[in-house]
Amino acid sequence: MLERQIKLTAKEDVKEFVNQASKCDFDIDVFYNRVVIDAKSILGVLSMDLTNVLTVRCNGHDEQFDQFLNKFAVA
Repeated sequence: MLERQIKLTAKEDVKEFVNQASKCDFDIDVFYNRVVIDAKSILGVLSMDLTNVLTVRCNGHDEQFDQFLNKFAVA
């Protein structure tokens, strides 16, 4: 299980994130506070407060998706 902190700042970022997450054959969740959203749901991700840092939890491993997350990673 992999957890990363990311920041999505624009709707285009959300669309790109959901498209990449949808290519994975395992569950990916996005967390903020006590809210858990399926990362493959564009409406779910858009409903989150994008001004805050989000936690992504992957229940599998995909090297391409890991590299993609680096684009939005928070130090």
